Parts: sequence; structure tokens; C-alpha cells
Amino acid sequence: MSALVLALTAGAVVGLALGALGGGGSVLAVPALIYLLGFTPVAATTASLVIVVFTSVTALSAHARDGHVRWRTGLLFAAAGIGPAMLGGALAGRLPEAALTAAFAGVAAAAALRMLRTRPLADTAAPVRPGRAAAAGAGLGAVTGVLGVGGGFLAVPALVGVLGLRMRDAVGTSLLVITVNSLATLVMRAGTVDRLDWAVVGPFIGAAILGAWDGKRLAAKASGRVLQRIFAVALLAVAAFMLIDAVT
Repeated sequence: MSALVLALTAGAVVGLALGALGGGGSVLAVPALIYLLGFTPVAATTASLVIVVFTSVTALSAHARDGHVRWRTGLLFAAAGIGPAMLGGALAGRLPEAALTAAFAGVAAAAALRMLRTRPLADTAAPVRPGRAAAAGAGLGAVTGVLGVGGGFLAVPALVGVLGLRMRDAVGTSLLVITVNSLATLVMRAGTVDRLDWAVVGPFIGAAILGAWDGKRLAAKASGRVLQRIFAVALLAVAAFMLIDAVT
């Protein structure tokens, strides 16, 4: 199968996940870029950030038009995590890769199990305390800084389970968090962007953007509880894959 077809297929899946679930872009994109398209880990993580930024902005605009983005909460959440993420990233360089992978799998599994136990939330938006949003954002920033990809897959459970957002609001707000965090990380990696294989990354981005629109339509048709369960099951699958990869 040609690299172009693989890029289009993987991009569509990544976009579908981001549009419908508000996360999973990097977790899905990085393995696809490495194992299917032959990118090095460094190039794959940089390319993933570029892909996720474009796709998240597209999906964010669609969710915002429907009123499912909590702007103040999302910006506070994201801003509070930037500093801890940078510190976590510095710590990550001192830890074995297998330990990081296993730790991420454990955190992802715990988040998924919490979402499966969380009862459906009311249709009315609950007020969010700024201090709690900042604390949750800082904690998420530290975790994602140490463990790498997974901001969206961890942001949605935090927004639902810790801050009490409805699932649809959590999905939209998570896209805002992902966009801010990805842009901040890209600034630090600006020198590696021009070395990417744009013949592959470009089609990947295009397919991901189209997939994000389809994901948004899927999210509009499914109930919050169904989305919550789909998200949790997908997160458990990612956790299992990463744990197997860490121990083999």
C-alpha cells in the first residue's frame, strides 16, 4: 500500500477521533507515522503536533458554533498546564522509555475506568471553580509533560470527572486545550518542522480535517453517555497496547 493511501487512511481516523471524542490525535497519529509511514520518533512527534493543531482548530470551530466550548475554563486549564508540562518534559529525559510507556498506560487505564464509573451528567452546565480548573490543568500538564502524547485523552476525563463538565462540553473544551498545548510545544520544536516530509504530512492533515467534520456530526447524533463509553473503551485499548509495547 502506498504512503499516500496510508497517510489518507490514518489521517481520517485521527480526525474522526478528534472531532467525535476531543482527543486521541497524538496517541493515534504518532504510532501511525512511525509504524506505517516510517517516520523517526522525533519526526513523528513533531509531525503529530502539526497535524493535531490543524485538525483541532477545525473541530474546535465546529463545536464552538454549537456552544459546546467553555472558553474561560479551557484557557485557564491550558495556561495552568504549560509550565508544569515544560518541567515534566525535562524530567522525562531522565526516565527509561519503557517506564514512561508503562506509566502512561496506567494513567490512561485509570482515567478510562473513572469515566466508565461516572454517571451521566445533567444537561445544564455546572459552574466551574477557577482554582479547581487551574489545579486540574497544572496536574494534567505535569502528567502529559512527563509521559508525552495523550493530552486530549487525559483532558476529557479530567474535564468530566474533576470539573463536572457535560461530555459534549468536555469534548469541545478539550480541543481548545489541545490546540493551546500543541502550539506551545511546537514553538519549542520550530527548527524541526521544515525537515518534515510534507508530501506525506500534507495529505495526512487534509484527511484529518475532513475526518474531524465527520466526527463532529457523529458526536451530535450520539448521546453524551454513549460518547463517554466509546471514549473510555478506546482509552483502555490504547492503554493495553502501550503496556504490551512496554513489557515486550
